[in-house]
Amino acid sequence: MNADPFEPYAFRSGARATNRLVLAPLTNGQSNDDGILGDDELRWLARRARGGFGTVETCASHVSRSGKAFDGQLGCFDDSLLPGLTRLASAVRSAGALALVQLHHGGARSPSRLTGVQPISASEFREERPDFELPRAATSDEIEGIVDDFATAARRVEQAGFDGVEIHGAHGYLLCQFRSRELNLRTDAWGGPLEGRARLVCEVTRRIRASVGSRFVVGVRLSPEDFGFARGIDLDETATTAGWLADAGADFIHASLWDYTRSSQKYPALHPLSVLRRALPREVALMAAGKVWTRADVEALLSLGADLVAVGRAAILNPEWPRALAQPGFEPTRGPLSPEELERLDVGPRFVAYLRRFKQMVSE
Repeated sequence: MNADPFEPYAFRSGARATNRLVLAPLTNGQSNDDGILGDDELRWLARRARGGFGTVETCASHVSRSGKAFDGQLGCFDDSLLPGLTRLASAVRSAGALALVQLHHGGARSPSRLTGVQPISASEFREERPDFELPRAATSDEIEGIVDDFATAARRVEQAGFDGVEIHGAHGYLLCQFRSRELNLRTDAWGGPLEGRARLVCEVTRRIRASVGSRFVVGVRLSPEDFGFARGIDLDETATTAGWLADAGADFIHASLWDYTRSSQKYPALHPLSVLRRALPREVALMAAGKVWTRADVEALLSLGADLVAVGRAAILNPEWPRALAQPGFEPTRGPLSPEELERLDVGPRFVAYLRRFKQMVSE
């Protein structure tokens, strides 16, 4: 397809985005240690909503106290967080964007220094890195409790005024750990063949869809193949899972590509989006992200089968990126920028500190 990036998009649930451009969910560490929305996080997201994104996603927001993975992570696990979530939904929606919360549980990537408890996962496994903590296998009761936590969090953010949620099933967090052929060694109904390993993300999706209003958007982010912390992830299994998620009520699947110009690892002659698009009904949107900077990048992804394009680094350095993209000859700022320049773009000090770990973002 060759859709116009500025053409509106209607999800099958009925919600409508003013264009095809999405602010990707980005870890920024700007909320409070108790999960309450921080003022810097509010300013960061509201500025991008005013910049013209049709859809704005929050950072990964933990649905359980035990699922926290980052310092300064925005929470959605308790009703005490509702006032902040309501402020955020209002700020994003008043700027004309659809407001989505990314629902998240870190699993093995939820350190005890943040949660006070040993991390849980599908199984016990080890990684060779200095900060790794051995996770234990979650019990069946704990898994059922996590499904409840996701559904309750979705109802909570709907109450706060958000238009929808994205379930974080990518990047080696809990739902991705369960889907992994390497990390999920269970022999019960939550492991084994793909149907068991994908059961958790599918059940979370079904429960959320049944718990919220019919126009509330429900999406799922997936890692198509192995990359970084996502291990044991096969493209064909991802495509099959995406089809199941569509049947479970997902309005969109978000493919986290990291670099959209790369072909599939498994099928070098194919792009991952072409495999995923074939697995999905036409009415289920396919969103994609991965090193998108220019209008040509956006149009390339749309031509590969994406309906929506999510942007990360370009949006950090160019808060009005969608509006600028409509202007002929626009070349985005690619960085690095000084801390002072970033703060003028409503990137707060804690976000600046986090961005120092990435190349070409923060200058000395």
